[in-house]
Amino acid sequence: MQTPPVSTPPKLLDQLRHQIRRLHYSIRTEDAYVYWVRFFIRFHGLRHPREMGAPEVEVFLTHLAVERKVSASTQNQALSAILFLYREVLKIELPWLDNVVKAKRPQRMPVVLTRDEVQAVLSHLDGTSGLILRLAYGTGMRILETARLRVKDIDFARHEVMVRDGKGFKDRVTMLPESLSLPLREHLVRVKALHARDLEAGFGRVYLPFALARKYPAADRDWAWQYIFPSQRRSVDPRSGKEGRHHADPQALQRHMRQAVRDSGITKLAMPHTLRHSFATHLLDSGYDIRTVQELLGHSDVKTTMIYTHVLNKGGRGVVSPLDARG
Repeated sequence: MQTPPVSTPPKLLDQLRHQIRRLHYSIRTEDAYVYWVRFFIRFHGLRHPREMGAPEVEVFLTHLAVERKVSASTQNQALSAILFLYREVLKIELPWLDNVVKAKRPQRMPVVLTRDEVQAVLSHLDGTSGLILRLAYGTGMRILETARLRVKDIDFARHEVMVRDGKGFKDRVTMLPESLSLPLREHLVRVKALHARDLEAGFGRVYLPFALARKYPAADRDWAWQYIFPSQRRSVDPRSGKEGRHHADPQALQRHMRQAVRDSGITKLAMPHTLRHSFATHLLDSGYDIRTVQELLGHSDVKTTMIYTHVLNKGGRGVVSPLDARG
């Protein structure tokens, strides 16, 4: 009688990936959490996390801040990864983790471009990257939200854009700028032709969120689910192993934006996210109420939106300098 093979439990990092996918976290979060957990284990000489506690976590976070000089957001991401490991993978509730002090992000005012500066930057952008960044400014979407848009998310009749699974897994609706309606339609004609060629070649698949791929097996080839801004090359999905077309690369858009800012002669440290800040500030400056802007941006708390009211103040809170005062 043949002895059945003994199944070995999956490795810790494989367990981590499985739990992240079970909870529907993004591939970006998965890669980041795996990186920090691996770094944490190697930093402590390959000791198993079950053998470690608060002192090891504190030493690790201190090392990141003091030796590696990482930003507060990076340090907090590392802590979030370790929290996830203990609570969701190892199923260990450790009260001391709640008491680990998170680094505070510095409170800085957002960089905002004037209307003229926005137009100057956009004038140096063309092609698909120019269309994406114009759409980001015209809708207030985050750059990743813009890149992830699907064909079904644009309603040309209602001049609306549906933002799916935004920050905090929230959906929201924003406006579709009238000036981008025709360029988007023309762009989609080209994208549909590209999709047709992919289908003829036996591809045409696109990533579907969560369990939709199992519920609708043919939907990953459907035109409505395709990305509006697909990548130039096909690639293999690291989760499904299938070859398809992902969305445009946000890092490439960052590079195009930086070059456009330099070409326009603007000295502000403007990034694609600066267009979102500018969108909010310009709407408030035009007289739209803050609750409307909050809804368009998808902020949970109006306090987050209120930072743009400070940007609107001209000079030191709108106060006229005594050097310029007359009489």
